[in-house]
Amino acid sequence: MALWMENRSEPLTEAEKADLEAIAAIKESAAIELKEKGNEYVKKGKKHYSEAIDCYTRAINQKALNDSESSVLFANRAHVNLLLGNHRRALSDAQQALNLSPSNIKAIYRAVKASLSLNLLAEAQEYCRKGLKLDPNNEELKRLDRQIRTKISEKEKLEAEVSRAISEAEELVSAIENRGLKIGKAMYRELTGLKKPVLDKNNILHWPVLLLYAEVMSNQPLPWDVENNYKRDFVELYYEAGSGVRLSKEKLLHCLLEGTAASHVDDEEKDAVEDFKHTAGSPKWIKVNEKKTLQDILKEPNFVIPEIPEDTQELTELPPNVWRTLGPLPPVKSYIKEKDKEEEANRSAAQKKSSRTES
Repeated sequence: MALWMENRSEPLTEAEKADLEAIAAIKESAAIELKEKGNEYVKKGKKHYSEAIDCYTRAINQKALNDSESSVLFANRAHVNLLLGNHRRALSDAQQALNLSPSNIKAIYRAVKASLSLNLLAEAQEYCRKGLKLDPNNEELKRLDRQIRTKISEKEKLEAEVSRAISEAEELVSAIENRGLKIGKAMYRELTGLKKPVLDKNNILHWPVLLLYAEVMSNQPLPWDVENNYKRDFVELYYEAGSGVRLSKEKLLHCLLEGTAASHVDDEEKDAVEDFKHTAGSPKWIKVNEKKTLQDILKEPNFVIPEIPEDTQELTELPPNVWRTLGPLPPVKSYIKEKDKEEEANRSAAQKKSSRTES
């Protein structure tokens, strides 16, 4: 029988031809039946999607249908894979369908949907273009085309923001290195958030500063300082030396990118930043020479800036009325002057109120 025939060069007999035609008809009938069965399973709902895929797969494996009909089988399986969220498989099936029949508009639609779900925007746009060329009035493809254009616009905007954030961070790292400053891991991040130094257009470096009153573990103003111990004339300035490890250029860059559009870039490298550990050596307090500039202090070889300068004010474990500081003085001076002005204004207002009451 033709079923057991091996490949040969001799022409087939009429009987063999008849056998082959009969086998082909059986396989074609089986493929059509499996296709219809698969369609029924799809209509029954999600619980039967896997059975639908099995039917379409068995129908495809019959290899008994022409290209156009086989394209429908692949497009149908792509549809079920989309319903199941198997977007990569759906795209593969849609591509197979289009290889067999480039004008299969349903296969094009499913290729667009799968590509869009995989964030393959260029591919989705190209499939959409082909579909609208075949069917310019297809409303579903028009809707997807608008969606793709929106996503491409958002992607380009994000890429521009990432590029700008990286450029600004790189300029900031260069400015820090050119000034001979050493940056370590941030301390008290729960209080400082993601505040970072800023380099302005005049190449001036601006530092945010955290004022931390260690006696009461507060960073609020000084209403509790009823004895006025923290007046500028009563304090000395210190910074803590040897309390941290300098970050590498790469790690510093990733620290500065945190909280920006580029914060997702190279997550492994950012994880390495989190592994930062302080030195095993004992830190010590160094008295600040107030004749020096802020930059002079920040450049001290034993001073590692904990990402942003942090001022700690204490009156313990040091002579009375001594201010220990991890960072620059100028913002502190400014704050105290403003505080003095505020207290003077409050006293003046109280005196005026008292005078009105007496009269």
